[in-house]
Amino acid sequence: MSVGVVAVVCAGAAAWMVADGRCAGARRARLLLTGVGAVGPPPWERVVGRVRRLGSEWWAPVAGLVIAVLGASVLPVLAGAAGVPLLRRVRRAAEDRRARERRGDAVVALCAALAGEVRAGRQPGEALSRAARNSAGLGETRAVVLAAARFGGDVPGALADAARQPGADGLLGLAACWRVAVDRGAGLAAGLDRLEGALRAERDQRADLHAQLAGARSTAVMLAGLPVLGLLLGTALGADPLHVVLHSAAGLGCLFVGAVLEGAGLWWALRIVRGAEVT
Repeated sequence: MSVGVVAVVCAGAAAWMVADGRCAGARRARLLLTGVGAVGPPPWERVVGRVRRLGSEWWAPVAGLVIAVLGASVLPVLAGAAGVPLLRRVRRAAEDRRARERRGDAVVALCAALAGEVRAGRQPGEALSRAARNSAGLGETRAVVLAAARFGGDVPGALADAARQPGADGLLGLAACWRVAVDRGAGLAAGLDRLEGALRAERDQRADLHAQLAGARSTAVMLAGLPVLGLLLGTALGADPLHVVLHSAAGLGCLFVGAVLEGAGLWWALRIVRGAEVT
């Protein structure tokens, strides 16, 4: 009976997608031939887009609901709901890391552009304004730094304040180059060239370290997923491990101890990887 229901649902979904694709094709043809009517995305594309906009942490309750239905227990739903804050924290940490990397790349590009403007014969204040026009290296403090450069303010101090933003540490070097060039008359372009080379070397070294540690991180995550694979294999063999784990005292005890050990092992492995990245 269940196989027949699944087949009917799949057939209905396929028919709906085909019909919707034909309707979308008809709308496009009508727009091309008559110029009337707006072509919007089909409904299934809108649904997929909304699902993609959701955070990855919301897949935990969905997985918990599926396991709860298969195991006839409410515990997976509670576990999935409890995993949402943890997964949200992991996702935000990854987003912050990517934002820091983008800011660091923007700082490197700003140094290169500023060196080019100075070589073109422009004064440092004007060169900084032109270099920062299409760059995100200064971030939210862009207006403050440019105002200091335009009206003769404390540009190194403004750059030092801008360097407090995540990923903008290279602005400290830019502030030092600016201070040396203004106070002692040293060449700003030469200092910016050396600063750019140092920042690029540091970025390449960090990227190489991330690539080397990617294998260790993937191995830790894969090992963490082996218990789930064991449950799936047991279910496929007809052993019904979900019923044993969720509906018996021994199974619940093993589930609790295993979850604690699994979480501790995954945390320790990822902590080692993060420690290697920091050093």
